[in-house]
Formats: sequence, structure tokens, C-alpha cells
Amino acid sequence: MKYLLVLAVLWIAIWLWRKNRREEMRDAQRERMAKAQQRPAAPTAVGAPQAMVRCAHCGLHLPASDAIAGPDDAVYCSTAHRQAAVAARG
Repeated sequence: MKYLLVLAVLWIAIWLWRKNRREEMRDAQRERMAKAQQRPAAPTAVGAPQAMVRCAHCGLHLPASDAIAGPDDAVYCSTAHRQAAVAARG
């Protein structure tokens, strides 16, 4: 008789555990669906390609808009490299 009682208690515990698990899974799925609906339909547009130039001192390639002009039509990635090149020539 006591084995039957233990079996019944275990069965109820497992049933409650599985019921709670199903509810958690449903809630998680609802959250995923809500997030999926909030996402934008199309990815954001990528900007137009930029012209790239090479630093005359270190060889780093960078966008022409970020480059620093130096003497003799050379471009540099930073003012420190431009100053180093001027010091080496002068």
C-alpha cells in the first residue's frame, strides 16, 4: 500500500513539473513571436563605397575622407605619421 502512495505522489509531482514546463515553453514561444514581429522587415541600407587611400608612412588603408594631407600630395592616417614623415625629409 505504501508503494502505491509513493507512486501516486511521484506521478503527481511529475505531472505538475511537466505542466509548468509546458507553460514556460508557451510563454517563451510567445515572446519569440513578439520579438520577431517587432524586427524590421528589411535590413538597413549600406552606404555607398568610399575611396580608399594608403598612408605614406605605415601603409594603412583608410577612407579618403579620414586621411590627412601632407607635403608632396602624400596622405597619412594621423598627424603623428605626417610629422614623422616631414621630420625624416627635413
